[in-house]
Formats: sequence, C-alpha cells, structure tokens
Amino acid sequence: MYTFIAPEIKQQSFRLDGLFSPIKGFENEPLYFVELQTYKDEEFYERLFGQIFVYFRQYKPANSDWYAVVIYDRRIHETPPHPRYQVLIEKHLRCIYLNELSTRAEDSLGVGIGKLFIEVPTKATSLAQQLINQARENLADENLQKKVLAFIQAIVFYKFPNLALEEIEAMLDLDEFKNTRLYESILEKTKLKLVPKLTERTMSIQEIAELLELDVEIIRKYLQEQS
Repeated sequence: MYTFIAPEIKQQSFRLDGLFSPIKGFENEPLYFVELQTYKDEEFYERLFGQIFVYFRQYKPANSDWYAVVIYDRRIHETPPHPRYQVLIEKHLRCIYLNELSTRAEDSLGVGIGKLFIEVPTKATSLAQQLINQARENLADENLQKKVLAFIQAIVFYKFPNLALEEIEAMLDLDEFKNTRLYESILEKTKLKLVPKLTERTMSIQEIAELLELDVEIIRKYLQEQS
C-alpha cells in the first residue's frame, strides 16, 4: 500500500573536501571526489552522495564517470552505508583505511597517498615516485596494485595539468602507464596541439587524421573549439 505526498526538500550549503576535475579537453576522464573522514558520522554517506548530486545539478560537468574516494584514518570511523546506496557503492565508491595499511607494513604507502593530495608541487614528484615503488614492493595482490598505481597516476596528472606527456612519463616511471585511458587522453591532447600548424600547411582534416592517427570528428571538434 502507498500514500502519495509531495514533501519539501531543503537544501543546505556545503563545501566538498576536494575534487579532482579534468582540465578542458579531458572530459572523458572521471571526476574524483575526495573526502577525509576521521570520526564516526551516522549521516556521512547520505551527506556525501547528496552533495555530489547537488554538485552535478549546479555545475553540470561533462564527465560521464565519477568516483567518491573516502580516506578514513581507521575503519571504526566508517558507518556502513544504507543498502539503498548499494549500486553507488559498488560502482563509484573507493575507500582507503590508513591504519589497516599500517598494520600490513604499508604505513608509508597509505599515509603517503593521503599526503599526496595536499603535497606542494616541489615535493609531490619525489613522493609519487616513492609511492609507486612501495606499491610495487608491498602489494602482492596484482589487482590491488594496479588500482593503487592508477590512483597515484590520476593524482599526479591532476596536480600537474600543465606538464608535457614526456614529463609525466618520466615522473611516473611506469611502463604500464602507456596502457591506460589516462595516457591515451594525454597523447591525444599532445597530438591535437599539432593540428593548427598542419592546417597552416593547407592539409585537409582527413590528411591530418591519417597523419596523427586520430578520428576525423575529434580533429573537427577541436578546430571548431579553437575558432
């Protein structure tokens, strides 16, 4: 049995802890909402998911995918989310428990990932390289290792949006980096920078697409945005 009502929804102001949002031209990359939680909050996930969807409504980002990354100092401070959020949890939620990493002799890795979010650029490079080496050495689970390395890649890329592809490759020192969507997106952006010079040489869009190994529509869209 049901009863039909029309309840009023009051919206409160809020500020997200952090958001890694891809720069222009990388709209195919996911958004990363980052929250640091160090105390027990019965309404944490209600508030987190509510804030994320209010953000979507207000800013209307073009990105089709997103993740909520929650960094807990310890698991006891996590209140299990309600079953109604199960679909969101399975697809979009990623949790890091720093104290559990510590008990597995991975303290510097867990704490380091947390620090990487707020580290100044002059120190972030060496920290990222250190974390990559530690992830390879300390994480025996291959799937977990790949997830952690991919997460470090994303943090580094969004902290250094102005770096060239070669600089990011050198910084990350990851052979597997070339097999990721992130690498493909950066490579595509690097190639697109050559398009204006090639058009000046009276090359057609089709010729440019064949030369750069890019889709014709990608090049056409890029030229429209530049005009």
